[in-house]
Amino acid sequence: MNRTCIFLFYFLLSLIPLCRLHAQEEHELPVDRLENLPYSAPDNDFLKLKDAYRNALGNRQPVAAADILRQMGNICYHLGHFAQALEYYLQAERLLEQEHEYARLAANANDMGILYYYNKDMKAARNAYDKAMSLFRRLNDQRGIGDTYGHLGHLFEKQQQYDSALQCQHSALAAYARISDGKGMAKIYENLGSIYEDLERYDSASIYFNRALGLYEREGVQLEKIEVLNNLGDINRKTGRLKEGLHYSVEALQLALQQKERYQVSSAYRDIGKAYHLLHQDDSAFYYLELSRRHLLEIYSEESNKQMAFLQVQYDINKKNQEIERLQADKRANRILAVAVTIVILLLVVLGLAIISRQRIKIRSEQDLGEKNKQFFETQHKLSEAELKSRLLEEDKLKTEIRNRQLEKEKMDAELRGKALEESQLRGQIETKTKELSTHTLHIIQKNQLLEELKARLELMAKDDKRDQKKPIRELIQQINQNFNNDKYWEEFRATFEQIHQSFFEKLKPYSDELTPSEIRLISLLKMNLSSADIATILGISQDSLRVSRYRLRKKLNLDQGENLGAFLQSL
Repeated sequence: MNRTCIFLFYFLLSLIPLCRLHAQEEHELPVDRLENLPYSAPDNDFLKLKDAYRNALGNRQPVAAADILRQMGNICYHLGHFAQALEYYLQAERLLEQEHEYARLAANANDMGILYYYNKDMKAARNAYDKAMSLFRRLNDQRGIGDTYGHLGHLFEKQQQYDSALQCQHSALAAYARISDGKGMAKIYENLGSIYEDLERYDSASIYFNRALGLYEREGVQLEKIEVLNNLGDINRKTGRLKEGLHYSVEALQLALQQKERYQVSSAYRDIGKAYHLLHQDDSAFYYLELSRRHLLEIYSEESNKQMAFLQVQYDINKKNQEIERLQADKRANRILAVAVTIVILLLVVLGLAIISRQRIKIRSEQDLGEKNKQFFETQHKLSEAELKSRLLEEDKLKTEIRNRQLEKEKMDAELRGKALEESQLRGQIETKTKELSTHTLHIIQKNQLLEELKARLELMAKDDKRDQKKPIRELIQQINQNFNNDKYWEEFRATFEQIHQSFFEKLKPYSDELTPSEIRLISLLKMNLSSADIATILGISQDSLRVSRYRLRKKLNLDQGENLGAFLQSL
C-alpha cells in the first residue's frame, strides 16, 4: 500500500512537466516543436536568414527571397510565434504569385494550412489546403497531392469526421502509390492507424501501424519508426497485451537513444513506466517515469533558452529596424530641406531675371505693336477686297447649281411619269392575262366536267350486255381520258401563268428540283387558290387521289408537319 502511494506521488510529480506538454498538445503542436527543430540555433539561423533575405531583395531575386521567408516562417512556427510566422508566409505568397511559381505557392499554402490548424482556425486551414490541392492538381504533382490529402485527413480526424478523414487518407495513399513513394505511403498508413485507434478499432489500427513500420524499415527512416513503435506499444497496452506493448516501447527507447531524439526518449520512458505500472511493478514504473520527467524538464529548459534567445534576437532586430527607420526619416527630412532651400534660391534668381526680361520685352513689344497694327490694317483691307470677290464668285456658282438642279429635277419628273405609265400598262397587261388565265381555267373546268358526264354515261352504256356497242364506247372513254391530260392546253396555261407569276418556279427550285409535270400542274392550280373540287376536275382525278398527290408534294418540298401547303405556295 505504501509503495503504491509513493508511486502515485512521484507519478503526480512527473505529470508537472507533462501538464505543460498537454497545454501545448491542446494546440496539437508537432513533435519537432520541442526537440527536433530544423535549426539547432534558431536565433543565429534567423539572423543569417534575415541577411540573406535583404541580399535576395537587393539582387532582385524574388523567388529566393520567398524561399527565405518560408524558412523564417518555419522557425517562428516551430518556436510558437504563430502571428509572425503567418506574416512571413503571406509575404512569401505575394512574391510567389507575382512570379507564377505555382509549385512553391502550393507548398507555402500547405504550410499556412498547418499553421491555421494548430492555431484552431479550421476554416482558414481548410481554405489553405483547398488552394494547395487546386495548384498541385493543376501541376499534376502526385507527391503534393498526397501531402495535401494527408493534411486534410488529419483535419477531418481532429473534427471527428472519421468517414471524410478515411477517404482523404486513402486518396493520399493512392497518390503516393502512383509515384512509389514508400515514405509517404508509410506516413499515411500511420495516419490510418491513428484514425482506427480513435475509433477503438485496435485490430485495424495495429494492421496499419505494422504496414507503416515495414515501409519505414525498408526506406531506412528512423524518427518516424520510433513514433510507430510507440503507437504499437499503446495499442497493445489498450488491448491488454502488456508484455508485447512493453517490448515495442523498449525497442522505441533503444532506437530513440541511438538517434539522440530526446523527446522520443522521454516519451518511451513514460510508456515503459505505464506498462510496468499496469504489470504491478511499481518500482520499475517509478524509475522510468522519473527518467521521463527529468528528460522533459531538460527539454523544456533548453526550449525556454531557445525561446529567450529568439525573443532577444527579435527585439534586437526590431530595435535596429526602428533605428534604421529613424535615420532614414532624418535623412529624408534633411534631403527635403536641402532641396527646398535650393528651389527657393533658384526661384528668386529666376524671378529677378524674369522681371528684367519682362521690362525689355514690354518696350520691344510696344514698338512691334505699332508696326504690326499698320500691317494689320493694310492686310485687313486686302482681305476685305478678296472676300468680296470670293462672295461674288460663290453667288454666281450657286445660281448655276440652282439652274442645274432644276433641270435635273424636270428630267427626273419626266422619267418618273414614264415609269408610272409603264407600270400602269404592265398592270393592265397582268390584269388581262389574269382574266385570260381565269377564263382558260374555267373553260378547262367546264370541258372536263362535260367529259366527266360523257364518260359516266358511256360507262353505263358499256355495262350493257350489247356487245356490239362495248368496243366503240370503250374507245370513246379512252379518248376522253386522253383529252383530260392534253399537253397543248397545259402549255398554254403554263405560259399564261408564268407571265402573271414571274419567277415563281425559280423560287420553288431551292425546295425541290425533282418535280414531275403533274406535280407542277398541281402547284400551279394551288397557287391560283382554286378549290379542291375544281383542281380534281381539271386534273381528271378523284378527291382521294388529290389528297395523296398533295401529301407526296409536301414531302418533296420538305414541309414540316402542320405547315399549310397552300399558304407556303402563296408566300413564294
